[in-house]
Amino acid sequence: MKAGLSKELIALRLVQELQEGMYVNLGIGLPSLVAQYIPEDLEVMLHAENGVLGYGPVTEQQVDSELINAGLRPVGLRPGASFFNHADSFTMIRGGRLDLTILGGYQVSEKGDLANWKTDKEKIGAVGGAMDLICGVKKVIVAMQHTAPSGEPRIVKKCTYPLTGKEVVNMIFTNLAVIEVTPEGLLLREIAPGVSITDVQAVTEPTLLVSPDLKEIELNT
Repeated sequence: MKAGLSKELIALRLVQELQEGMYVNLGIGLPSLVAQYIPEDLEVMLHAENGVLGYGPVTEQQVDSELINAGLRPVGLRPGASFFNHADSFTMIRGGRLDLTILGGYQVSEKGDLANWKTDKEKIGAVGGAMDLICGVKKVIVAMQHTAPSGEPRIVKKCTYPLTGKEVVNMIFTNLAVIEVTPEGLLLREIAPGVSITDVQAVTEPTLLVSPDLKEIELNT
């Protein structure tokens, strides 16, 4: 399989989905990298489940071991940032106050079902705040590698791992492609440089629909 985009380049592409004034939650792992690439002149409020709103990338001058996001990664504060109780943080999520969440995933089905908290090989696990996010946020994007380390497709006809939620995913961003979940099926909208439609389909279990406006992924650097 072709490598496609690095995690950093996926994060850079995801920044293009952010709009002025959005309230956004970033998941653990790849999604958390998005914070590093948000332009200073773009007013986006990043929310973390542990109780911080308005964080951004950390600088050497801001390193503080007690200032972290829900993934335990150090963060910096942007002007207007605030702290609050963990319960208040989830009230924001469940109250529909967030515009977008970008989460990682183990599997996404052709109907937009998401499995992202436990594989079939793990004996224990906890769904955590992901279940609240996919139900309470206006738009859900999953950012992940197109295949598992074993080479198995992560975009499948039906999830075999425990579900986080059913029919909740709006878009999928991987190292190979940008895919929209539609009522008609999975719509291939963008492909990574040097990657063909055939390459993407070969590692995707469901049959992909191809957008008439299909284009190569463009990055704003």
